[in-house]
Amino acid sequence: MCGIFGLRGHPDAAAVTQLGLYSLQHRGQESAGIAALDRAGEAHVMKRMGLVSEGLLEEEVETLRGGGTAIGHTRYSTAGSSTLENAQPVLARSRGGHIALAHNGNLTNATELRFELEEQGAIFQSTMDSEAIVHRIARASARTPEGRVSEALQGVEGAYCLLIVLGDTLVAARDPRGWRPLVMGELNGAAVFASETCALDIVGATYVRDVEPGEVVAVDAEGVRSSFPFPRQEARKCVFEHVYFARPDSRIFGGSVDRARRALGRQLARECPAPGADLVFSVPDSSNSAALGFAEEAGLSYELALIRNHYVGRTFIQPTQGDRDSKVRVKYNAVREVLEGKSVVMVDDSIVRGTTTRGLVAMVRAAGAREVHMRVSSAPITGPCYYGIDTPNREELIAANLSLEEIAHAIGVDSLGYLSLDGMLSSVPSGPTGFCHACFSGDYPTPPPTDPDKLRFGCGC
Repeated sequence: MCGIFGLRGHPDAAAVTQLGLYSLQHRGQESAGIAALDRAGEAHVMKRMGLVSEGLLEEEVETLRGGGTAIGHTRYSTAGSSTLENAQPVLARSRGGHIALAHNGNLTNATELRFELEEQGAIFQSTMDSEAIVHRIARASARTPEGRVSEALQGVEGAYCLLIVLGDTLVAARDPRGWRPLVMGELNGAAVFASETCALDIVGATYVRDVEPGEVVAVDAEGVRSSFPFPRQEARKCVFEHVYFARPDSRIFGGSVDRARRALGRQLARECPAPGADLVFSVPDSSNSAALGFAEEAGLSYELALIRNHYVGRTFIQPTQGDRDSKVRVKYNAVREVLEGKSVVMVDDSIVRGTTTRGLVAMVRAAGAREVHMRVSSAPITGPCYYGIDTPNREELIAANLSLEEIAHAIGVDSLGYLSLDGMLSSVPSGPTGFCHACFSGDYPTPPPTDPDKLRFGCGC
């Protein structure tokens, strides 16, 4: 669930990429990096652990001015080690020149790809699945950059959105099922690519279109070329992007994230009302729109009962449970004047492990709430995700191991209601078909990895 951004044809490509990454910080907070061409056409990479503001210093970015092409990355590892060697973009030199790559997604046959390459003598410098793609590009025999990328991706399974710099060509690619979003824009004649449209907005770029599932787009001095080198697959866009990951001011998969979340909240109010409740509040920020939709449909007031410290990152995408627990304690505070003596509806977008929710419910009760009714604007998460979300083991998922009543007791609420799977899918743009909902339904579009634990050696994002 990383964020990727890139462009070709702009004299300040590295600086524009840095700005674009600020709008994709919510997609990954472990590391940030930029690979860019200098005036001589040589590729350079800078990457650091931490946030964009911490690691990508303006004076360093300024040294890459004039090259015209850059790609950037904010990393959220699904389970691989959070180290600088796994930060992206990846930059390698091969007989065909430099290869710089930024990847959002997770390859389900990464173990097999890596083993095959190692048997042929390849040496890996990271534990990312993304590095296998770099090796395959370096070995590809096609004459054009987009041909090399297409050849390298034959036989690659799972989710990927890629931005790749080969020579002075920028190549964008999206897997045939379209799990992750990737949009294309235009900025003063430069072609721009980003995970979400909010990154186009911050740099002043105009949205052109989505990169289509299975499409490979190449941009060079001759212009923009598009090809579809892979067999067509049934679309499987990740519904959790609309539920949680994407920013509400973005448009992904052809629809507004904010409108989708409001629709989820309205449907939740219809399916799981809370008679006698006095007010509705959200677990900010990703649940704000859903809570507004719930309040509108239920005819209740929407209140700001939890205040979020915006200097603390997203707790779900912290790499360890200890990190998540500590972040919750400093991330939220309850407003006693709103909660005291009230029966309240607390809306969240999802419950994954339950640990964050349990702490928040205790906080709300400590602030004086008389009753706490939990409402969740997605279906129960009951299975692992193999395509880029950090839920690799069923043992970590509270809804996979406890009944509804047991979950309510475990998190300390008076009542608990989840949105149904059908209600969730019918509420998102272009639903209910064409979405991946495997973590909710167990309907996996691809065979699970032969050894899921080996995914822990490192999703690139």
